[in-house]
Amino acid sequence: NTNTNTNTNTNTNTNTNTNTNTNTNTNTNTNTNTNTNTNTNDFNNNSSNNLNNKFSNGLNNTDNINDQNIFEKSNILITKGAVIEVLSICSHAVNNEGKIVDISTVIDQINALYNKLSSEGFRTLAVAYKDFGSASVINRDDESQMIFTGFISLFDPPKEGIKDTIFDLNNLEVELKVITGDNALIAKNMAKKVGMNNNKVITGNDIQNMSDAAFVHNVSKYNVFAEIEPNQKERIIIALKSTGKVVGYMGDGINDVSAIHSADVGLSVNTAVDVAKEAADMVLLDKDLEVLIEGIKEGRRTFANTQKYIFMATSANLGNMFSMAGASIFLPFLPLLPKQVLLTNLMTDIPSMTLPSDNVDDEWIKHPRGWDLSFIKKFMIVFGILSSVFDYITFGVLIFLFKASEVEFQTGWFIESVVSATLIVLVIRTRKSFTKSKPSKYLAFFSISIALFVMILPYIPFASILGFKPVPPIFYLVLLSIVVFYIVSAEITKRWFYKSLNSS
Repeated sequence: NTNTNTNTNTNTNTNTNTNTNTNTNTNTNTNTNTNTNTNTNDFNNNSSNNLNNKFSNGLNNTDNINDQNIFEKSNILITKGAVIEVLSICSHAVNNEGKIVDISTVIDQINALYNKLSSEGFRTLAVAYKDFGSASVINRDDESQMIFTGFISLFDPPKEGIKDTIFDLNNLEVELKVITGDNALIAKNMAKKVGMNNNKVITGNDIQNMSDAAFVHNVSKYNVFAEIEPNQKERIIIALKSTGKVVGYMGDGINDVSAIHSADVGLSVNTAVDVAKEAADMVLLDKDLEVLIEGIKEGRRTFANTQKYIFMATSANLGNMFSMAGASIFLPFLPLLPKQVLLTNLMTDIPSMTLPSDNVDDEWIKHPRGWDLSFIKKFMIVFGILSSVFDYITFGVLIFLFKASEVEFQTGWFIESVVSATLIVLVIRTRKSFTKSKPSKYLAFFSISIALFVMILPYIPFASILGFKPVPPIFYLVLLSIVVFYIVSAEITKRWFYKSLNSS
């Protein structure tokens, strides 16, 4: 089977090609365009100017895009990279007219265009080339005496909503800093576009010329670190930590590993290289700062609820210790039996187990917090003594008002101790008035349920096994008065405590 294809091009040159294939069809195609087909034999291997003209014309004239074979008989060395580094190995440049000129005659124009692109937020790569003859091995030294031919400019717009994200971070008192290898103009433009209030820039060269002491003194002034070498990232993190700040660092590359490891909180993302993920304390499944914000809020909620438990447990234990020790002095019997003490701890721990899921006031989340043992000690003493005072009031009511027997005394104090301990958590869990801060539904449910349970416990048949017996019904009216008085006193004491703490 014979197939004859006849292509007639109405161009400057007309080429007729005959191909033989196994087919039974005859097709005739006629194309009319303005492209010029150049034969590779027109290429002069010995003429460097011819090479340069053809290459520059190819870059500046899209009509020559079909010149596929222009360099078939020669090697071309092409270099792309950072503008300053590429310009340093160039001796010539292609001007706007496509001519090869000494680079010194156009260097000002090149730098002006580079600065303009950078200030507009474009990441810019430089491209250079030269005739490489017939050599087959490339060495680093070959990148010299090259011809600069232009820029590749890339624009990566900020993510939608990034301004709101940075605003939310600022409201959480988290200072966002950017470390980048981009030049200062690009970094400053980017910081301005995303709404960073302080977009003051310091470069890697500036950092290199600073002593460690000077850098630590000045590092907090800057939120944008530009033209940073990989080995300078760790130095920035260490300097920030030296100012007393808690520093988190998020990165995804090999060059970020040392900085991730040096930070107080090393963060990476699921798409990062393996070594970066291994060095990180946490890996985010979504590469988004919004995820980081939610993580910060959740961390502060966890910390706040942990402190709630510590406040409740330390103050209650100190109060019970004072009460138990004092009662043992003037009572001829044990204030509580060992099994009753254990049951008291069990009953008060059940509501406390819901504290990790408790609601946290917005005011608490807005500010970063830290451990303050002095504060915990003061809280424990103040509210522990307050708890013990109402235990002694209960002792007086049971002994002098109800003339309670040993079992009745133990039953009455057990009820008062558990009810007051479970309900007082609703007061000390917040700095606000307990009526204005809503607890979680689990904490509220279990606190009220445990309080009701211990009040009916003496009437349950197996209560005698635990050493309990029913108390006079009027005791519950007195108990209600004591608990209400205790809650009101705790609320007043809480306001005084935090007010005096803030003033000091």
